[in-house]
Amino acid sequence: MIQQQKPIIVKLMETPHDPTGLADVLIGSLGLTGAIVLLAVVTGAIFAGVLFWYRSRTS
Repeated sequence: MIQQQKPIIVKLMETPHDPTGLADVLIGSLGLTGAIVLLAVVTGAIFAGVLFWYRSRTS
């Protein structure tokens, strides 16, 4: 007689998906860009104020 072998059981697992979607990435990049632009504007305003103050003192 032929002995029966144990069946082979394969468990199919779902692949882990990335929780951040395209919208989250775009919002994050726009937030970072906005922060950099705001920093540049503030730095420019401070520099302009310093130049204005310096030129008014030297004249």
